[in-house]
Amino acid sequence: MPSLGRLHLITDTRPGRDPLAVLRAALPVARAELVVQVRVTDDATDREAYDLARRAVALCAPYGATCLVNDRLHVALAVGAAGGHVGADDLPVPAARRILGPTAVLGATARSPGPAAEAVAGGASYLGVGPCHATDTKAGLPDPIGPAGVRAVAGAVAVPVIAIGGVTAAGVPALRAAGAYGVAVVGALSAADPARATAELLGALTC
Repeated sequence: MPSLGRLHLITDTRPGRDPLAVLRAALPVARAELVVQVRVTDDATDREAYDLARRAVALCAPYGATCLVNDRLHVALAVGAAGGHVGADDLPVPAARRILGPTAVLGATARSPGPAAEAVAGGASYLGVGPCHATDTKAGLPDPIGPAGVRAVAGAVAVPVIAIGGVTAAGVPALRAAGAYGVAVVGALSAADPARATAELLGALTC
């Protein structure tokens, strides 16, 4: 498995957003510290997911950035992504691991120590833990767990914990102090100046 970057960018494909423009701005700043998680809306076709993921993989390659595909593991394989990420309602982690193979990066979503440990035992390379704070980028999320929830999960597993949900540069130090290896963001980089936002998040992660 390649070394894992600390800043995870989840593509924002909601109407009016341009995920590839954000990616082009973030990559020269973050380079190999960036992990791109290609996520599309549930109503997007596989062809739409494939087209976005294929372009994201191509953009990441010159910078040594890792590109993953969320949920749609067949798309990850089709575009030659480094791996994928599965949520709580997606394929079980052991099944996802069998599909992707033993060397791929496989992320899994968890919000408490028990499921987190099960995901790691099933083959997860890292865990996305949250939501840490309130966020409106995805509907139907459970209540925020805060830094205390991140600390509980980080203390139960030996793989990197990536905090997600309402993450801002100002909030990164508390998450890092709680044991988060890195953070995943959607809205924080879909800003007027994604390059500057990337630099601020990286600065907070490396303090």
